[in-house]
Amino acid sequence: MKALSSIACMLWCAAAAPAFAADAGSEAAFAWVSYDGHDSPEAPAPAASAYYRNPIVPGFAPDPSIVRVRDDYYLINSSFAFFPGIPIYHSRDLVNWEQIGNAIDRPGQFNFSGLGIARAIFAPTLRWHDGVFYIIGTCVDCGGNFLLSAASAAGPWSDPDWLIIDGVDPDLYIDHDGKVWVVNSGPPPGPPSYEGHRALWLQQLDLKARKMRGPRSCLVNGGTDIARHPIWVEGPHLIRKDHWYYLIAAEGGTASEHSEVVFRSKRITGPYVPAPGNPILTQRDLDPTRRFAVAATGHADFVRAADGHWWSVFLATRPYEANLSNLGRETFLLPVYWRGGWPNILPPRTPVPLTPSRPGLSAAFIVDRSHWRDTFDSTRLAPDWEMIRTPAEVWYYMNPQSGGLTLRARAESISGSANPSFLGRRQRHADAVVETELRYAPQREGDRAGLAAFADERHHFFLGLLQTSEGPMLVVAVRNGADEPQDGRIAAAAPYTGAPGAAIRLRVAARGAQYDFWYALPGEDWRLLLAHADGSILASERTNLFTGTLIGVYAARGADNQ
Repeated sequence: MKALSSIACMLWCAAAAPAFAADAGSEAAFAWVSYDGHDSPEAPAPAASAYYRNPIVPGFAPDPSIVRVRDDYYLINSSFAFFPGIPIYHSRDLVNWEQIGNAIDRPGQFNFSGLGIARAIFAPTLRWHDGVFYIIGTCVDCGGNFLLSAASAAGPWSDPDWLIIDGVDPDLYIDHDGKVWVVNSGPPPGPPSYEGHRALWLQQLDLKARKMRGPRSCLVNGGTDIARHPIWVEGPHLIRKDHWYYLIAAEGGTASEHSEVVFRSKRITGPYVPAPGNPILTQRDLDPTRRFAVAATGHADFVRAADGHWWSVFLATRPYEANLSNLGRETFLLPVYWRGGWPNILPPRTPVPLTPSRPGLSAAFIVDRSHWRDTFDSTRLAPDWEMIRTPAEVWYYMNPQSGGLTLRARAESISGSANPSFLGRRQRHADAVVETELRYAPQREGDRAGLAAFADERHHFFLGLLQTSEGPMLVVAVRNGADEPQDGRIAAAAPYTGAPGAAIRLRVAARGAQYDFWYALPGEDWRLLLAHADGSILASERTNLFTGTLIGVYAARGADNQ
């Protein structure tokens, strides 16, 4: 493994101690942050322990890839330009998943500076071979395709080895004869025949030298039936069963037409033929207005459990209306059924079940993401706290003795292309309440600190203290599109009447497409600042299709300080 950079050591080895000296007006102190989430009370709940609830990883968790190592299961997701990146989850029963780390946890591994939040890390694949874990993936606009390795799934993971591969979404397949192959989505042979025309390619990898070798061969051109102009065949994975090679892939784009398809061949190099029952998973043939709809299913990976049964993890959304979801693409689990030599996940026109029968595996632990409260009394942040892009300096610290998190307000905005002073966690439920206690004394016009609900640079809410020309105000600012001000337009405001730096509480309450914003001055009850705000501006279908909403703490310096 390559050595940690000096910046990485400052950020991740010493983040618990005051790492910067600044005037009090530039520091925002958060005593704690809490989360309380639940799904619709009308949604079916498991009747007994024989069932589990989909999704297994709720909230923004797209492009899942899974691997089994003896009785342990590990899962990763795309993370785009959030840092740390590529979350690593562990399970013993395929249902309860605990995040044990992040494959990208040091600034020296990748540089996301200047990238849009929906760029960077796409569709990584997780595999294990001879005691070593591997992740192969794509860093869009920041290096191309890469390979990481680690002795433990929890890390530390290596710095990237860059691979020369034309395209995205590489899959790592180690055959029974020891040969290592990469299959990925790339441009078709020759000029594209239509918009979204892609192909699946195969090439050998020298795993020891970390270099591609030999010729590339096209396994699938266009998709299941090129005469029908299938679009965006991507996210491929190779599986071997009963002397057949199965190539599964997503098709139709990652929105409402998304699907999973399968091909097979007796030889890894092909030719591959599509299954007569394709697609093996989709929800595009169902009424989108049905209750408790699941949509956009696809981008699956398969795993064979210790008891011999096959399972699939895949992405999907839970829209509250018209395919709109603020949670983004989440990770679901369903069994794989083999019939006539072909795998199938769901028959046509079959809704994704929200409470299927549980796998016959024993749970080693139970994970509840519905409620948490972080008082920041540790030496490190929990692994699911994320920032926007790669940090270049230290701007936060925790106090493990007394608790609390302090952010340095800096000129970088959540609407910009740098790394702002923002730490967020995923919104994982349609109905969710995030609260915090803030001490902050803004000094210059434009100084602000509080809570932010962030979908991307052009779509976010801010609730907190803002220094204006008329004095400090409690505000809700909203940005809905590139044409709106970077700091957002003020949607609601109230004069701040408390003492400078006094403890105030803030609350963001999501209810599907509506968001409410509350505040409480010291010793007083909650006051509603803005009700029924249009939260659909955070829906992934209206932002970038790829990411979901994060809610967290934020501090920024006014323009006078820049």
